[in-house]
Amino acid sequence: MRVGVVTFPGTLDDQDAARALRLAGAEAVPLWHADHDLKGVDAVFLPGGFSYGDYLRCGAISRFAPLMTELIPAAQAGLPVLGTCNGFQILCEAHLLPGALVRNAGLHYVCRDQRIRVDNASTAWTTDFAEGQEITLPVKHGEGRYVADAETLAELEASGRVVFRYAGSNPNGSLNDIAGITNEAGNVVGLMPHPEHAVEELTGAPGVDGRGFFSSIVRKLVNA
Repeated sequence: MRVGVVTFPGTLDDQDAARALRLAGAEAVPLWHADHDLKGVDAVFLPGGFSYGDYLRCGAISRFAPLMTELIPAAQAGLPVLGTCNGFQILCEAHLLPGALVRNAGLHYVCRDQRIRVDNASTAWTTDFAEGQEITLPVKHGEGRYVADAETLAELEASGRVVFRYAGSNPNGSLNDIAGITNEAGNVVGLMPHPEHAVEELTGAPGVDGRGFFSSIVRKLVNA
């Protein structure tokens, strides 16, 4: 079970992502943005941060990184891919997921523990959750407001592709309270909250609800 963790210039959470994967029993394989080699990994994690300083739209420059020329067709062919925060933004910029992430409503950076509801427990990354389950994960972003046109939103809702919604309150003004979505095949998932920061009792404030993401993908790869 080898899961690649991609590092772009400005990535902050790659080591947290690698540790979360190791705790779940996977081998975390470092992937550098400038390479053309996925190293034969079984899945890929695009962690959060501020790729290229977010000088253009978040993720817009990363989308054209050499590694993405390998990752995009691999994801389209079924490779499991998870993107959190900046990783979610990159997945949208790469058109692996629809819609976009824009400035938070109110234009303020948000950093807090956030309750989210699991609406789809059948993706490659969510099978260890239950549909309707509420979990708490950290959020930390300034451009996390999910937007899409009415037709796209309707399609996401009708096909069950909204994976997570903000519960209790909406930290950024995302349409339909959307916190995370998946592609049609269910192998690519993006969300703004950070499961990699909620996997250890000692440092995993606000808890360990993020473990389910990593145990889900390990279980899928073991049973593949």
